[in-house]
Formats: sequence, structure tokens, C-alpha cells
Amino acid sequence: MPAISVDNPLELPRLGAPGEGARARRVKSITTAPRGLEGEGFPVRRAFAGIDLADLDPFIHMDQMGEVDYGPGEPKGTPWHPHRGFETVTYMMEGTFLHQDSIGGGGMIENGATQWMTAGAGILHIERPPDALIDSGGLFHGIQLWVNLPAKLKMTAPRYQDIGAQAVALITNEQGDVIVRIIAGSLGEFEGPGSTHTPITLVHASILPGAHLVLPWNPHYNALTYVLQGAGTVGLEQNALGEGQMAVHVDGDFLVLSANETQDSRTSAFEVLILGGEPIREPVAAYGPFVMNTRDELQTAFEDYQAGRLGQIPANHI
Repeated sequence: MPAISVDNPLELPRLGAPGEGARARRVKSITTAPRGLEGEGFPVRRAFAGIDLADLDPFIHMDQMGEVDYGPGEPKGTPWHPHRGFETVTYMMEGTFLHQDSIGGGGMIENGATQWMTAGAGILHIERPPDALIDSGGLFHGIQLWVNLPAKLKMTAPRYQDIGAQAVALITNEQGDVIVRIIAGSLGEFEGPGSTHTPITLVHASILPGAHLVLPWNPHYNALTYVLQGAGTVGLEQNALGEGQMAVHVDGDFLVLSANETQDSRTSAFEVLILGGEPIREPVAAYGPFVMNTRDELQTAFEDYQAGRLGQIPANHI
């Protein structure tokens, strides 16, 4: 998994131990993501399936895209489509996606890079593999996350952020056997590069076999751990957690994760995505590419899209 890394984690800044009186979060639930197809037919796992919306807030939707090894001619993407009312986050660990949108944002997303798009009042965009990857095939593995916006920011101006892999903040634990990549938000004194309208933290951690990670977490945020690869445990109770499973953590100041001593032959580490944010606690009306607060706002979004008010496909479109 070629997300940004280092040869010697002991050279990285280290997370401190929890403060006196800090409490470990307990695990409320563990769910397994079902498989499906997205866009023009690429395979995904629906990471949030079966989880109460109140435990997800401020997140709306998350797909694990792949991991899949395409043959020549097989890679697929999405057609041009609209969004309004939230932010999309595309994090690529393997393979390449091309992004383009109706406000001029775009570029290549690959090998640990993140594309952060604020749809806000409305935007059109497309994500697809480049021609070279379509011709050759190859590995493809990424995440797309939808982050809700509060009512006061639903109609904010759209924007695009290209977060290159080298911009991600890298830290480790006291033992130096974990690599933590902070994409957005903060862990203690450490900050990630992503600029978010809704306060969140988004982290990708690689935990070596037998290693343990104690991760400080904002007590006002919810907390979710999703397994990208490998097997381990979560919580002081050591609840088993494997590939394609999501744990909901509640009530506390830090998270506890451990990698099993033995992993399968293709897995060098327990790879987890850890995310949380400040709950918005507002009504959610979501349908297709729009996330609003009321059904009337959804209807308006559809009408605005049909009238071309969410943007136009650029003349030099991919």
C-alpha cells in the first residue's frame, strides 16, 4: 500500500501518552461493509452500512474503492455528475484517478494524495482513471468520503483542494512501530494540511504486526475506525476487527488499536482509516448527489441542476 511513508519511523515526531484521568473510548458497535458497484461499475464497499446516522454525524457516506487488480481495459470511473450541500474527499492509496470540475479544479490523485472538493452551492465533476491506466490495468485502491455541511454553509462557494502525499503530516507512537498520516484536523499538537468547513480529523494509520496505538481524540468528536487491510483489535476490551469492518467508538479521550501478531501473506501492517468530527445535529435530507436539510431544498437542487445553475461541463473536459 504505497501511501506516503518513511524508512525509519523512529525519526518522526511522536505522540505523547494520554494525560492523567484520560479515558479510553469503548467500542459501541462493529459492522461489516457490504460490497456494491459505483459509477460506471467499479467495485466498492459501503463502509457506513448498518450504522446509526447519529453515530456518523457529520459524515454522510463512505466507499472503499477496491482494492482491485484490473486487467487491461477494465478500469472504470464516474461520468460527469452534480453535487450540492457537502464536501467530497477522495484519498488514493493505489492507482490513479483524474479529477476535473466545473470551477476549474482538477488533477491527478495517486499514491497517498487527497482531492478535497467542497460542493457547497453546487458543482459538476468527474473522476476516472487516466487513459494509460485503462490501457494497462493495474491495482486500484482508494476511499471516497462525504462530509456534511451545516445549514449555514450549504450554499457556500465551491472550492477545490489538492493535498499531495508529501503535504500529509507524519507522526509515530512512542515505540516507533506505527506510522500515522494526518490528512485533516489535529491529533494533540500535530495538524494535517486539509482545510475543512466542518471540524473533523481524518487519519490513515499503518500498525505493524504486534504493535499498539494509543491515539488522542477530541472528546467532542465522534470516532470511527475502518479497516482497509489486515486484522487487529480495538478498545481496551480487544474487540476483533478485520478488513472491511467499521468500529464506532464512544465516550472517552483516546482510542486504542492493536495489530495481530500474525497477518496474512499479502499484509505487512494493520491498515486503518480513523475519522471523526463535531456533530452538526441538524436534519438531513439526502438523495443521490445532494445532501440538504429539507425535501424542498432537495427539489430545488434538482431543479437548479436541470436548469444548468450548478455549473457547466468545461469545453476542455476529460
